[in-house]
Amino acid sequence: MRVVVQKFGGSSVADLDKIQAVADRIAETVRSGVRVVAVVSAMGNTTNELIALAHAASPDPDRRELDMLISVGERVTVALLAMCLRDRGVPARSLTGSQSGIITDEAHADARVVEVRPSRLQETLEQGNVAIVAGFQGVSRAREVTTLGRGGSDTTAVVLAAALGAEVCEICSDVDGVWSADPRLVASARRIDRMSLDEGLALARGGAKVLFEDAVRYARDHGVALHATTTFGPGAGTRIQAEPVPRVGAVAVTGDAQLVRVPVLGGAPREASAWSAAGARLRRIAGGWAWLDVRNAHGRLPAHEAVAVVTAVGSGLGEQLDALALGATALGAHEVPHQGASGDALWWEMAPSEVEAAVGALHEALVAEAVALG
Repeated sequence: MRVVVQKFGGSSVADLDKIQAVADRIAETVRSGVRVVAVVSAMGNTTNELIALAHAASPDPDRRELDMLISVGERVTVALLAMCLRDRGVPARSLTGSQSGIITDEAHADARVVEVRPSRLQETLEQGNVAIVAGFQGVSRAREVTTLGRGGSDTTAVVLAAALGAEVCEICSDVDGVWSADPRLVASARRIDRMSLDEGLALARGGAKVLFEDAVRYARDHGVALHATTTFGPGAGTRIQAEPVPRVGAVAVTGDAQLVRVPVLGGAPREASAWSAAGARLRRIAGGWAWLDVRNAHGRLPAHEAVAVVTAVGSGLGEQLDALALGATALGAHEVPHQGASGDALWWEMAPSEVEAAVGALHEALVAEAVALG
């Protein structure tokens, strides 16, 4: 079977009209002669609303019960989308994450996929159905409902694409591909035609909203080609490939204002078990400090210092000391207590209130300069 996996995020299925439009797109893909697995998120802000409801019920909700609650959102979307496809004469069947064979560890609210058993999914496709899969969720080895954390629907799409040997995994959203910066913040931002999975991973770890760390890492490790594109209307999108993309300097800049910094004691962050239990993720350790991502933290957090990090990404950029110096010069008006370089990334810490201005300054100094040299 020729198989394509298409993932549609919450903004793409925010209401019934958009779900109808997604059904039209899937039907068109089916008519081109390929089998389709569509992975969908909950409608609009449903997940955030359910999380808020949980915190209204309990100041520190049990993470197992939280998973049981927030997994409901995607189930609504898959059923509605399957109905819309059937009305178009396209056979379709909705499946939960567990029915699709996604097996995870036991880390509620931030589970990692450990195995995919796609037999039921393959049977659904062989019967001529479009498989509509609830993203963001799976089942643990202890048979508990789990959710995959931030970007979980992207992860669902990538792991299924790998298991099925899909031709491509399309990440569809309201943005046409990956941009050199958030175009809402930087007027000169441009769409990137191609980038490597290593660059995509560095950008995701830097906080870029259009790419998610677990999904890109799994794609890199399992040879899955990604195509980030727009859900509605024509768009070229961005091809994210295993092979390096030759370039000069930086390709993109992103900022992340949902971080905290904690001291490293004895080789590990202080209260590491408490942070992990709360859903925080380690981003980097340098100079006796650890930077943690807390955007997916649902539990009670110990005292911390909120910080932001701005990251510039490009092939081998972390080895280019002249680029680090150029970036530091561009950030001369900002207080930068910590900075670093490694792999495909350069990064600078600053106050969260300064992120937007810093992204613009670095984009002008590093990305625009690289485009001119290229």
